[in-house]
Amino acid sequence: MSVPRRVVTGHDADGRSVVLADGPAPKSHSIPGATFHELWNTAAAPAPVRRTEPDEPTERPLVTPPDPNGTIIRIVDLEPRSRSPLHRTETIDYGIVLAGDVVLVLDDGSETALRAGDVVVQRGTDHAWVNPADEPARMAFVLVDGRFTEELTGLLPAETNVFDQALDE
Repeated sequence: MSVPRRVVTGHDADGRSVVLADGPAPKSHSIPGATFHELWNTAAAPAPVRRTEPDEPTERPLVTPPDPNGTIIRIVDLEPRSRSPLHRTETIDYGIVLAGDVVLVLDDGSETALRAGDVVVQRGTDHAWVNPADEPARMAFVLVDGRFTEELTGLLPAETNVFDQALDE
């Protein structure tokens, strides 16, 4: 699959709306079974909206969860017949299937088949993504920083492993 195109808008010196950048995703990283295309992230809520950005937001380690109070948007290409490990993040994620077939697997053993146009609202559950087909699949993910409530934390296994390592280090 091709590298996704990213168009970033902003403002000129007179406050008029302009396109600041138009090109391929500035950062892509492959791991076995998947390629991550980083498009943008924020590190605060509300996110500061400036005329232009002082730095490229994707110039940082590729991490699964966003910064505290932050967001990430990325596109993930899943190789044919690939499966991610089960993982959990302390986030609310919106996963949109853009192309191909994907199966959402939860730690209760359930499997939910998804196809292009389907949206998963992922709420801190232990999950895996499977591409069961012989063709690549593509998903867009918007990750929003979250916090487990005390009630949920009390229900989770004591050995709950929240995934928060960098993928590109």
